[in-house]
Amino acid sequence: MKRRHSREDAIQLTERLRALRPDIALGADIIAGFPTEAEAHFENSLRLVEECGLSFLHAFPYSPRPGTPAARMPQLAKTLIKERAARLREAGEAALLRHFTRHMGQVREALVERGSMARLSDFTQVKLGWPDGAGGDVSGRVLPVQITGHDGKQLLGTPLS
Repeated sequence: MKRRHSREDAIQLTERLRALRPDIALGADIIAGFPTEAEAHFENSLRLVEECGLSFLHAFPYSPRPGTPAARMPQLAKTLIKERAARLREAGEAALLRHFTRHMGQVREALVERGSMARLSDFTQVKLGWPDGAGGDVSGRVLPVQITGHDGKQLLGTPLS
């Protein structure tokens, strides 16, 4: 794909970033089924999710774009591409659950975007549950939030003020 960086470059970058900010959450887009992708190449992509400690993953199947060099290359079978994309998405879901687990039981500061939606400093979305019907319009405020769970897509938390 003519990337100007190597797999090792990506791993080293994530290591340097974590040394500077241990609480960082990283994400990546990974294509499954690029022409010439052998099983070993795909396995390297799967391992990259772990080796880079990714929290957020956008995994999608390769599809040829007319006029590009890749569209003229021998294509992998669509069923294989879909199967690999599904395996990548499973790895992404597992990575997201690990990320959510790190926050469980913690008190974190969250920026309230609107209503009951907020974000942590690492961009993780939190759905707020106000105790005893409290709340009101606190959009734009940063609040301490007790992380109480997740629903597989976002964290759940209770504002403490």
